[in-house]
Amino acid sequence: MRTVVGSHDLLLVTLDTLRYDVAAELAAAGRLPNLARHLPGGRWERRHAPGSFTYASHQAIFAGFLPTPAEPGPHPRLFAARFEGSETTAGGTYVYDSPDLVSALAAEGYRTVCVGGVGFFNGRPPLGSVLPGLFQESHWEPSFGVASPVSFEAQVARAEEVVAALPRDRRLFLFVNVSALHQPNWFHRPGATREDGDSRESHAAALEYVDRHVGRLFAAASSRRSCFAIVCSDHGTAYGDDGYTGHRIGHEAVWTVPYAQFTLPGPGEGAAA
Repeated sequence: MRTVVGSHDLLLVTLDTLRYDVAAELAAAGRLPNLARHLPGGRWERRHAPGSFTYASHQAIFAGFLPTPAEPGPHPRLFAARFEGSETTAGGTYVYDSPDLVSALAAEGYRTVCVGGVGFFNGRPPLGSVLPGLFQESHWEPSFGVASPVSFEAQVARAEEVVAALPRDRRLFLFVNVSALHQPNWFHRPGATREDGDSRESHAAALEYVDRHVGRLFAAASSRRSCFAIVCSDHGTAYGDDGYTGHRIGHEAVWTVPYAQFTLPGPGEGAAA
């Protein structure tokens, strides 16, 4: 990341609440063609979330603590604040002196932009302003939120507008918190009604919905130059697993998340790596 920061645009997409098992099953079954073509080997990497719900996990992510590979470490990090004794800061780690990654990238000349999704990004109560307040520019409207059946389409459209308005020589750090996977998601399952409620199946249908539109987001993010992308979940959620429902609990369905990082080639460059 020491060579990527400053030369590439950066895209961070958190697929809020997405379970690893659902993401892996859909990729293996060919049901995520637009995402899978960018996943290394066509597969999601299995990782552990840094938190069990959105606020905690994103505070950690913005401090440089991305989901950790679900295998014995230590695991060198892409980004890290400078502090003595860190065992996960390596030679290629982008090290910064700011309290968070977002302000560090702003100091490097990046325009930092948040396109929010779930309530912690809506800017309405003070708590909903903490995370988007890290960014130079933040966007949220009801059509981006959890109750909107067209949330991701609306978010992508706003991201396209952001990129189009930015001077081409200005680096961009674009963050998108995707709300479509979060409850309620019953409306993404064909033929479902409110009475059917949310389920693992509607969660999967929501991911397929995101996949249908994610190509536009990737195209916008790489329309000016190469873009280093991170796509991951911040935590999973339970749908009756061992009697549990929801998240903010210490269950495998919550702690285990999908993760991918890859480069989106810029104009005139080769295929994604």
